[in-house]
Amino acid sequence: MPEHPQEARPVTLAAVREALDRGDERAALAALHLLSPLPDEQKEAAGLALHLGQPTLTLRWVGDPLTLAAAHLRLGQPGAARSVLDGQPDAARPALLRARAAWQAGQPAALDLARHALTLARAEGDAGALVAAATLLGEQRLGTDAKAALRTLAEGLKVAELTGQEADAHLLAVLARAQAALGSRDKAGRTAAKALARSLPRSPARVAALLALGREEEARAEAAAGELGKVWWKLPAST
Repeated sequence: MPEHPQEARPVTLAAVREALDRGDERAALAALHLLSPLPDEQKEAAGLALHLGQPTLTLRWVGDPLTLAAAHLRLGQPGAARSVLDGQPDAARPALLRARAAWQAGQPAALDLARHALTLARAEGDAGALVAAATLLGEQRLGTDAKAALRTLAEGLKVAELTGQEADAHLLAVLARAQAALGSRDKAGRTAAKALARSLPRSPARVAALLALGREEEARAEAAAGELGKVWWKLPAST
């Protein structure tokens, strides 16, 4: 009797997790694209998609508002991000996303919103939000005052030191640009190389690190692979 072909087993969320756990990022990405998460898995799947640099997949699945807003920001869609954040509390993480959305949209209030997010992060003791807010403020200040950017970024570095963690890759990439703007080009190169080594593929941090190293074509390619809006690789010129 003819053998019936075996049906392919559906890819599970566990397969994506297992690939990430063993450090096989390529397999995790392939599994993610074949995934059809169950309703109670969609929130986690959306977060993993963002982690793997696939924000369009994040939007396909129902995630929490902060994850969805972050996905819109990666895609360079600040208006959609602000809509998702409507009704969210005035807390550090929503405030941080609102601040980045305002900056992407070129709103004059962006700097004040980033300062507000930093203040909330300090008050809440949210180390991750504090580092991200310091990074955003550093990015904003690069174009007008590299010394002020450096001082702001130093607070984020201090948080990493106090918590015993490695400095954030995105913060290091922005720090490298500030160092270069102030004339410390050798130091900036070392900082940017460290940022590149710590950054995730297809992430804003990876793009920022490549830009800090002067590798613009690679940065554009990385941004395209991560579906990043051009705001992520069109950084303001530093003085």
